[in-house]
Amino acid sequence: MLKVLFSADSRDWDRYRDALLAAFAETGMQTDLARDHAADTVDYIVYAPGGTALDFTPFRRCKAVLSLWAGVETIVTNPTLTLPLARMVDPGMTAGMVEYVCGHVLRHHLGMDQDIRRQDAAWSPHVAPLAADRPVTVLGLGVLGSACAQALAGLGFPITGWSSTAKSIPGLRCLDGKDGLHHALKGAQIIVLLLPDTLATRDIMNAETLAMTAAGAFVINPGRGVLIDDAALLAALDSGHIAHATLDVFRTEPLPADHPYWAHPRVTVTPHIASETRARTAAQVIAENIRRGEAGLPFVNLVDRQRGY
Repeated sequence: MLKVLFSADSRDWDRYRDALLAAFAETGMQTDLARDHAADTVDYIVYAPGGTALDFTPFRRCKAVLSLWAGVETIVTNPTLTLPLARMVDPGMTAGMVEYVCGHVLRHHLGMDQDIRRQDAAWSPHVAPLAADRPVTVLGLGVLGSACAQALAGLGFPITGWSSTAKSIPGLRCLDGKDGLHHALKGAQIIVLLLPDTLATRDIMNAETLAMTAAGAFVINPGRGVLIDDAALLAALDSGHIAHATLDVFRTEPLPADHPYWAHPRVTVTPHIASETRARTAAQVIAENIRRGEAGLPFVNLVDRQRGY
């Protein structure tokens, strides 16, 4: 019987336990899922921050660490972790992110806030341009970014996608590298940030790059808080060059009560709810990776430690 260690906090245990047991049963695997297996008996680790597995050296029998999080920046640099590490690519999370991004892109594109907040009885019609006339740039073309970019393209927006390495996605203009970033941002009216947290992506939206966007552009960040230079964004908002920023992720979470974003009239703060793993679908991903490991097949969604994701 396979021993699977669940190394995450108690809230995650309550949320995932039954879903994992059901997913394991569906594969026909005999598993013993617990939070307290002895390290030298563990075959697989299901991981999220907050668990007991901090030093991976004693897990000599373990075949892989399977993260419940899409982001692995809290574990990938652990020097004791030499096992294969798989990040979470959950179809439920992808669907949720597509809905969040499309919802806020359409909100800004259509100028919905103007009417939602209207209380002055003023009859002042405003007509948005067609989607075809609103260029959107998506920074990050991983699973989430690609799905969002393709969904937006399906709504008629001209989409430019940018990634650190070259990608080719049907229906999208795909750019990469430093020069590609400048071309991707030039004239963009809506920018969606879905990059991972790496040394190369931190503060990728700074005073220089924000200035490359179209005047009156909108920024939507459901990716990572460190992607934005906060002081530069606030300055761009104050000047009017950026019309509005919808931010779901922050360098410090929860966002401190005295942070300028809370009171800024051109900022929407959402409390890191753009998307999350869904227990049922995430458990199926974990179970499938364990099934593959036991069948001698390569694990999927393995992390490239040099790239950090």
